[in-house]
This record gives sequence, C-alpha cells and structure tokens, in this order.
Amino acid sequence: MKNKQFLHPYSCVCCGMNRRDFVKLSYLFTTSLTATIGIGGCQQILPRKDNTQQPISAAKRDSTDNQPVKIGYLPITDAAPLLVAHSRKLYEAEGLTTEQPRLFRSWAQIVEAFLARQVNVIHVLMPVTIWIRYGRKFPAKIVAWNHTNGSALTVLPEIESSKDLGGRTIAVPFWYSIHNVVLQQILKQQGLSVVRKPQGAPIASNEVNLVVLPPPDMISALANQSIGGYIVAEPFNAASENLKTGKILRFTGDIWKDHACCVVFMHEEDVVQRREWTQRVVNALVKAQLWTRNNRPEVAEILSQGGGKYTPHSLPVLKRALSYYDTQFYGKQGAITHANWGINRIDFQPYPFPSYTEKLVQLLKETQVEGETAFLQNLQPQQVAQDLVDDSFVKSALEQIGGPQVFGLPRELLRSETISV
Repeated sequence: MKNKQFLHPYSCVCCGMNRRDFVKLSYLFTTSLTATIGIGGCQQILPRKDNTQQPISAAKRDSTDNQPVKIGYLPITDAAPLLVAHSRKLYEAEGLTTEQPRLFRSWAQIVEAFLARQVNVIHVLMPVTIWIRYGRKFPAKIVAWNHTNGSALTVLPEIESSKDLGGRTIAVPFWYSIHNVVLQQILKQQGLSVVRKPQGAPIASNEVNLVVLPPPDMISALANQSIGGYIVAEPFNAASENLKTGKILRFTGDIWKDHACCVVFMHEEDVVQRREWTQRVVNALVKAQLWTRNNRPEVAEILSQGGGKYTPHSLPVLKRALSYYDTQFYGKQGAITHANWGINRIDFQPYPFPSYTEKLVQLLKETQVEGETAFLQNLQPQQVAQDLVDDSFVKSALEQIGGPQVFGLPRELLRSETISV
C-alpha cells in the first residue's frame, strides 16, 4: 500500500519544508550581513574577485585571540569528531577553551546560529556550504571533512527495490544535502520523476514526492507510514532497523565511495585573522578522528544518552551505526552492491579532496532544490574547490601525527571519484 502524504507541523504545503525555518533563513540571507557577522566587532563587507564577500575588521585582531570554541551540532554520528574532541579535552590540550557544545534539531537552526555567531565551529552538510558562500555570499570556509559515508536510504519493510519508491513520499534532511543529491541520482536511474506536491495531491506511479524533515522526526514518520522512506545520516537508519519499522535499501557510501556528508565549517574571519586559533581547532579534530576510527565502542558510549549524553540515542543504536556493515546480510537485501570497495558504514578522515568538491558542484547543477538556484549554474567546479576550502590546516595537522598515511590516505592527497548507482 502506498504511504499517506506527510505534512509536518509548520510545513510548507507546496514542498514539505519547514516553513518557519525556511522563512527565517530566507530573511537572514537576504538582509544585510553586517547585522549577523558584525556581532564580534565593527566590520565592513568587501567584495572579492570571486564574487563572494569577506569581512574586514576595523581593528585587526591578534591571530592568537583565544576565543572559546563554540560548537554547534545535530545529534548524528557525523558530529562524532567534534564531540569526541570535547569529551576527551583535546581542544584544551591544544591550549584552547571551550563551551558546552550546543545541540540543534535541524540544519536550518544550526545555520541560523552560525550566521549570528552564536557558534563558531559547526559540522554542516557540504552542499549547504556552497549555498551559504555563493548563493548568499556569506564569508565562511570549509577547513576539514568530518567523516566519510555514514548515511543510508531507509524504507518501509515491504519496499524491495528503488523502483518501488514510485508513488511514495520520501524525506530528505535538507534540499542542499548529499542525501538529496544521491537520492535523485537513484531516482533518475529508475526513470522516476521528482515532484513536490501539496498534501492530498495524488502521486503518480512514476513520481516520488520529496519533503524536508529534521532527522529526529523521520523515525516516527516512517513508523506511522506517513512517508515511504527517508535518506539521512546515522544513527537514524540504525534506529529504524532496531525498531523493525524500516530497513536499509541502499547505503550512500555504496553509491559514492567514501563521500563526505558533513564538513567542518568556520567563519572566514577566524580562518584569516585567527590562523593559530584555527590551526589548534583543526589539530584537535584530526586527533579526535584518528582516535574515533580505532575506538568505535567507546565513541558510541561517549555519544549515547546513558554515557556522555551528547545525543538522545541508545548505546545499541549507536554501536550498530558505527560498526555494523555485514556485507553478506546487507548484500542479500541489496543495500550493499559493491562489497569489493572495502569501506565502512561510516569512517573518519579529515582531508577535503578537491575532486569531491568539483564533482559535487557538477551534480548540484542537475539536482532539484528549493529556492533560487541561478547561482549554481555560474559556479566553476575547480574554482569552488580552491575558494570554498582551505586545506592548509588539515595538511599541517596531518604532518604533526605522521602524515596522511595514518588515515590510509595517499601521500599526494589526490583521488578520483567513484560513483556507481
């Protein structure tokens, strides 16, 4: 039976997006940016040659300015390095001070807090960073990847293949997300059309209706069959598995090998004017990622509601999300089709490969998203890879711990993208 149309409280009836958050973000992005980034001091916004904008402080700040590390995060495993570094006091080991990390329920909320400088180090969907910097010309930089893989398409138990998504409503966490990009690649291969219809409107058998939901709301929506499935970061996929209300149809890492989902995003003012401070933050995160890779049970405990209390998730759910990737079990249900790739369900490494940024820009141009998208068509993939990302801090941090090889990365830090739907 096809799922019922889902309409979240405060949702937009035309697209399913949380209207309150969307309007709030639209207001923030279209009003003067000096109101949002000028909190830390009097600034002017100067245009750059690449058509972005950069804050210039009236008084140059000391590069060693020891402002507190103010972390913003969603309760997903993508945030693990930020939270592990806090739990294990790795920021303090670098001579930094920290505030208690702030948990947000949706990407709209975390972006709003970042724009207002309520937080200064966040993990955020990489496509969102492209939207923020080039769509709305807000000065911020990616300084590292937070993880690789770690997301999946979870569906009702009766759905057997991607073709069965036709006539159903599927939730994504944000229009500008790797989840939306990968999902639309899947649907395109199956000859299914993406639509955004109001509640009650019929969905044809060759259509898939997309709605935006905060990750915490996806589990209950699937359980009551308001949606046919969702594509999102862990541990929300593992949670539905444990509840027996959903199953994983595909792992995103089995489609785009070792892709990034969330990245570490910081204000350009900090990256440019507080380079020593930024380097110390990245040092802590790189060390946290290395420790996380080798201590997954302990990471699950740190993140769990009964352990470090950084997330509301149970220990069994987090352990499954961080460690369970049985190729035989998932191969039988089609969730893994590239067992030879030898990847993990989620992994952690910090280097932001330029080839990934370039490919992502290309795919975003052919992905349906909400709002104004003209800016995407003018983006040059190679230029974005050079301008959006500052990899100098990661390179330095890697050398301090033995080089890229400690993460199994090539010494030259180059790769080709592998995508197979």
